[in-house]
Amino acid sequence: MSKLFLFAAPSGAGKTTIVRHLLERYDHLSFSTSATTRPKRPHETDGKDYYFISPKQFTELVKSEGFVEWEEVYEGLFYGTLKSEVERLWGKGKHIVFDIDVKGAVNIKEAYPEEAIAVFVKPPSLEALRQRLVARGTEDESNLRKRLDRAAEEMTYEGRFDIVLINDDLQQALRAAEKIIEDAIKEA
Repeated sequence: MSKLFLFAAPSGAGKTTIVRHLLERYDHLSFSTSATTRPKRPHETDGKDYYFISPKQFTELVKSEGFVEWEEVYEGLFYGTLKSEVERLWGKGKHIVFDIDVKGAVNIKEAYPEEAIAVFVKPPSLEALRQRLVARGTEDESNLRKRLDRAAEEMTYEGRFDIVLINDDLQQALRAAEKIIEDAIKEA
């Protein structure tokens, strides 16, 4: 049975780095591409980084139950996991890796309780998270505050996950993530 590996974390905790590493390391994993209404950034590719769709298309998919989960993450910006994406990857016999927000992970875990393994990637502290976000250099003070407020809320979801992976040392976190994948696939 194919597995769903749900990696969720506050922004800046390192989940994207961990997911990219796992996808490079294991051929039997595929990435679940989310749909979003936010504008495409110059370096992004539609269908690879996200499926970029209009708010109208998103609303139509919500009405037709085309999403496993969806959410308004930031005011007016919607993200979701398409049922068709999960079915497409499972049809290829792949295990699926998600780089997803905490609420989305909880919703997918509820939809696929037997197949999903929810991993909460936790920063060592909110101050360490703040330092990582500042180091990125992509946030102004207002957006930084919003991300940190959201991170504090997301940290309250930790207990709803199967595994908590503390990312205070990246190499150690990568090895722990590899072990999660390998152990789950052995049991599948």
